[in-house]
Amino acid sequence: MDSEDNKFHFQFDLPYKNPVEPVKLSGTSKIRFSCYKGISCFNACCKQADITVTPYDILRLKKRLNLSSGEFLKTYTVPFTIDGQGLPGIKLRTEDNVPICKLLDGDNGCGVYEDRPAACRYYPLGLMNMKSFKAEGEEQHYFIVKEQHCTGHQEKRELTVDQYREEQGVKDYDEFNYPWYKLVLKKKSAGPTIGKPSQMSFDFFFMACYDVDRFRKFITSPNFRKVYDLTDEYYQQLVDDDFELVRFGIRLCDQIMFGVVTVPLVKDAYEKRYEERKDVIEAKFKLAEELAKREDPNAKYIDD
Repeated sequence: MDSEDNKFHFQFDLPYKNPVEPVKLSGTSKIRFSCYKGISCFNACCKQADITVTPYDILRLKKRLNLSSGEFLKTYTVPFTIDGQGLPGIKLRTEDNVPICKLLDGDNGCGVYEDRPAACRYYPLGLMNMKSFKAEGEEQHYFIVKEQHCTGHQEKRELTVDQYREEQGVKDYDEFNYPWYKLVLKKKSAGPTIGKPSQMSFDFFFMACYDVDRFRKFITSPNFRKVYDLTDEYYQQLVDDDFELVRFGIRLCDQIMFGVVTVPLVKDAYEKRYEERKDVIEAKFKLAEELAKREDPNAKYIDD
């Protein structure tokens, strides 16, 4: 497992799973592609949709559609598991029985084009973050998907990957989502070696990364600031700004799931909180341990 050849990666799901060209592309690599209203395959990829959405996608789309995060998730998404242990992810919902994106506006194309998800912006490129087990940091590469139905590759326009990314406006998406990608990579690479995380930690991950309005209720609960030592100014930013709140949520997930202390704690906060709710906490731990053993008699339950 220490070989530099052992690598893991996270990549966007792409519309319609067709063969990927097995070539790693850099920002200066040239591609030949164009998509526009009037091209023969217009909307074809939206009718074969299998799109994973990121935290930034959700914030943009819920604002665009004037919905709460809960309403958006219920109406336009479906959950799935990113890894074999249940780390939650979100995909765009399609129409019943057919893989047509619910955000498609008929022959007009994408109904939320200015706020379309990162995977749609990248298409037909895919973004891949890779990390050798011995490497300190991640490597970022791109790849291209050439689907049978897509005639955009037959267009004469040629440009670099960086030029295409600039044109498609992915910079803000990538910058915001990068800590989330790293967190997902860390969880996938750790696998079962850290023990099976509790359902509570997965529920927290879902809330903090995807359901910002529910997360806001969590941080404005009476006990939150008894545990986390935040300045009044920063705390008010979290209350007022969806984007800042999700950034904070991703940091807090890293702290809860992996012990990376980036959010300062109030001195003796855990000890005081534990004494206040000792009976309830111990009862929950006992129940969780019993449930874990029922699922896997050999499992060693750990608290995340």
